[in-house]
Amino acid sequence: MKAEILTIGDEILIGQITNTNSVWIAQQLNLAGIKVAHMASVGDEKEVIVNAFNDAARRADFVFITGGLGPTKDDITKNIFADYFNAELVLDEAVLTTIDSYFTKRGRVLTEMNKKQALVPKGCEVIPNNNGTAPGMWMKKNGVVFISMPGVPYEMMAMMSESILPKIISENKLPHIYHKTILTQGIGESGIAELVETWEDALIHKNIKLAYLPQPGFVRLRLSSYGEDAAELKHNIDAEIEKVKPLIEKFIFGYETYGEEPPSLEKIVSELLREQKQTLALAESCTGGYISSLFTAIPGASEIFKGAVVPYTNKSKQTLLEVDEALFETVGSVSKQVVEQLASHVLKKFNSDYAISISGIAGPSGGTAEKPVGTVWIAVASKEKVLAVKFQFGDNRHRNIVMTANAAMNLLRKFILKEV
Repeated sequence: MKAEILTIGDEILIGQITNTNSVWIAQQLNLAGIKVAHMASVGDEKEVIVNAFNDAARRADFVFITGGLGPTKDDITKNIFADYFNAELVLDEAVLTTIDSYFTKRGRVLTEMNKKQALVPKGCEVIPNNNGTAPGMWMKKNGVVFISMPGVPYEMMAMMSESILPKIISENKLPHIYHKTILTQGIGESGIAELVETWEDALIHKNIKLAYLPQPGFVRLRLSSYGEDAAELKHNIDAEIEKVKPLIEKFIFGYETYGEEPPSLEKIVSELLREQKQTLALAESCTGGYISSLFTAIPGASEIFKGAVVPYTNKSKQTLLEVDEALFETVGSVSKQVVEQLASHVLKKFNSDYAISISGIAGPSGGTAEKPVGTVWIAVASKEKVLAVKFQFGDNRHRNIVMTANAAMNLLRKFILKEV
């Protein structure tokens, strides 16, 4: 069973809004056992939309459409939908009653324009909208089901969850699709590919597909499989993960199960500290408080996060955290010695169990032949030990900050677990 997701609206094509609908729908379909064959976004033009309908019908069993169902003149999807099925628009009394109730509850008057939202193509199956005024529409042509929904995310999500997916699941025998993702940090995708090449080549014989998903600072390895037996799929993928672990174990920091909230390094480290009833302090120079913001975005952060200092200049490193002034002349602020002192002193300042300190050249300027842009020193410390590690990232400022944050958090994770 294959699906296509089609989003309609000029606002998507000009980048005015982010198309989150397609991502969410794709996740829900995968969890239900429906493979997404294609995604597309088109503007508010009749010819373009009709062509998209025809193309989708050649690729998929189900076509999920969002957008263009509002009451204004720029919302043209419903009229095109009716034309495509050679169906006239007729007033649906049940929909009109729902719309009237929606306005009455909000103390608003139902206008003639809003009444037009109760018009639906004759012969369509109406999908109730319990969170808005535009009904969804379900129609079938040449064996392909077309499902049109509002573009407002919370209205569409409720329709999918409450009506559409339960109907599809009850009427079709669907296979199971299982995904599990290995989260790695500290190695690039080509480096991983070399380490796991033999293992990866054997996956094709076990109906398992491997995808490399690189992001700044880490790489996700997603294993996917589909079939009739959900337990068997899970068993096979888990078994392959156990086989590959010895090859890349030192780079693995967690796992992600599809459909569940993906773990992040900050959450993993926070939980580790919370389990051990321990705390953290930070001294962030080139990251400028970015890591602090990641930790404090997590509810209950005060249980594990003591505070941070952002000593961005040499003077502030000296005055706020008592870094030896002579070091700036001898080894420079981006050095092992400076981050070691930053980590030790911020640990003491906040009386925390652990500390992270960072000093680097985020760019795009400020680098030298000896210390090019992307050079970063990170230190982690406890009351018993200080460890400093040098990293060399790229020349993009934002990516350098993100990669530094991920490297720092993973270094602390390994430090706490005594893996470094």
